[in-house]
Amino acid sequence: MKIEPAERLSHLPVYLFDDLDNQKAAAISKGIDVIDLGVGDPDRPTPDYIIDVLCEKARDDRYHHYPSFKGLPEYRNAVSGWYKRRFNVDLDPNTEILSLIGSKIGVALLPFALCNPGDVVLIPNPCYTAYRPGITLAGARIAEMPLLEKNGFMPDLSSIPSDVARSAKLMLLNHPGNPTAALASEKFFREVVDFARQYNIAVSHDAPYSEATYDGEVALSFLQTPGAKEVGVEFHSCSKVFNMPGWRCAYCSGNSTIISALGKVRSNIDMGQFEPVQLAAAAALNGSMDHPRKMAAMYQERRDALCGGLDELGWKVIWPKATFFVWTRVPTEMSSGEFAKALLEKAGVLISPGSAFGSLGEGYIRIALTVEVDRIREAVDRIRKAGFVY
Repeated sequence: MKIEPAERLSHLPVYLFDDLDNQKAAAISKGIDVIDLGVGDPDRPTPDYIIDVLCEKARDDRYHHYPSFKGLPEYRNAVSGWYKRRFNVDLDPNTEILSLIGSKIGVALLPFALCNPGDVVLIPNPCYTAYRPGITLAGARIAEMPLLEKNGFMPDLSSIPSDVARSAKLMLLNHPGNPTAALASEKFFREVVDFARQYNIAVSHDAPYSEATYDGEVALSFLQTPGAKEVGVEFHSCSKVFNMPGWRCAYCSGNSTIISALGKVRSNIDMGQFEPVQLAAAAALNGSMDHPRKMAAMYQERRDALCGGLDELGWKVIWPKATFFVWTRVPTEMSSGEFAKALLEKAGVLISPGSAFGSLGEGYIRIALTVEVDRIREAVDRIRKAGFVY
C-alpha cells in the first residue's frame, strides 16, 4: 500500500525552525560548539512565583478534568486587567477574550474562521513564518504588503491597489515586528483602522514582543486606537513577556464577532489549555511587571554588545528598538542563505537567513539575542576571527 500525503502539503515550505534545528544538530555532530542565534527562544527561566502556582494547582484534583474552551474566568479576568493597566484598554472577559494554546495556533486558525476559499489576506513581506500556512490551507489567497527599509519596514497602505483591497477579507500585522523589529506608531494604527473600515477588512495584530523595547520606546497596542475593536483583534502571548515559551499560554482579544468565530473553529479542532497553566499565567498577568522590565534591560545589553561589536567589523548594523532580534543587511554579496551557512561552518554561529521570512527578506539576516551576553561577545569574536570583516 502506498500512502500519498495530501496535495495541499506541497504548497507548504519546510518550517524554518525545523531546518535550523537540523543544521545545528549536523554541526554539533561534527564537533562544532554552536552559538545559537537562530531561534528566538528565551533562555532565562520562568519566574519562580509563576512555577509555584502551577505546582500548587496541578495537585488540585478539580483541575484534572477537560478544560474550558474559552479559558478560565480567572485567566480572562487577568488578561482584561493587564490590558487596562498596560494600555488603558477595556475588554469584556466574557466576549472579547479567548484563551489559546499558544498564539501561533490562533493566528493559523483565523483564516479558517474569517475567509472563504479565494478570499484575499494581506500579509507583510517579510513576515513571521507561521502566517502563510494557515492562509494557504484555508484556501485563501495571499497579497503581500512590502516591508521596505526606506519605509522603516512598515506597510505602505496607500500602495495597496484598490482592486486588491476590495478583495481582501483579512489583514495580518505584527508590531514590534518579527523579523524586522519595526515599531508601529499611533498614526499608522489610525490609518489601519480607516483602511479597514473603507474596505471592510478584518485586522489581526500579533504583538508578542510588546514588552521587549529599548531606548525609552514603549510599544502600543492596536486596541488602543479609536475604532480598533470595531475592525480587529490582537494576539498576545506569555512566552516572551514572562519567559514561558514551553507553557503555550496565549490569548486573542478584541472584536467579539471575530473572537466568537475563532472560538468556534478552535473548539472543533483542539482543547482548552490545562487549567493550572492558565492560573499560573493569571498570577503572572496580575503581578508586578518588574520581571518583563528586567528582561528588556537584559536584551538591550545584549543588543548593544552584538550591534556594537558587528559595527566594529564594518557590518553597518540596523540597531533595533524592540524585540530580541537584530534584522540587518547581509554585509557581503552572498545570498542570505549562503551567508548563514558560511557563518555556521566557519564561525559556529547559527543565524536565520532573511529569505526564510519572504522574498523581500533576501539580502537580510535575523540574529536572535537569546544567549548570555558573554556568548554574544564570543560570537562576535568568532565572526571576526573567521574573516567576516568588511
